[in-house]
Amino acid sequence: QVQLVESGGGLVQAGGSLRLSCAASGRTFSSYAMGWFRQAPGKEREFVAAIRWSGGRTYYADSVKGRFTISRDNAKNTVYLQMKSLKLEDTAIYYCAGGPQYRSGSSHAESYDYWGQGTQVTVSS
Repeated sequence: QVQLVESGGGLVQAGGSLRLSCAASGRTFSSYAMGWFRQAPGKEREFVAAIRWSGGRTYYADSVKGRFTISRDNAKNTVYLQMKSLKLEDTAIYYCAGGPQYRSGSSHAESYDYWGQGTQVTVSS
């Protein structure tokens, strides 16, 4: 069982940066594939980024590639999402998700078994 708690969201101007954190409980965190998803008002939840359990490979949605960076620190049971050059369309609730190793890199929400409560990111003009 893994519990996930996101933090770091907030209000930022377009072009600015934020770093989201996702703290995980459970001794087996390092064995989980991790991902970030987001959901904007009136839209479906969409994939943002994912990282393999070992942290060796990362995956990104085209809309954030080159602007967002996912990373993890297994010693701290934490996964991060560094967001730069934020755009108005990045406004959403951001969710951290965890799933089994063999689903590493998946962009499908159903591949992940554990979800955080979400953190709001609002980008203003």
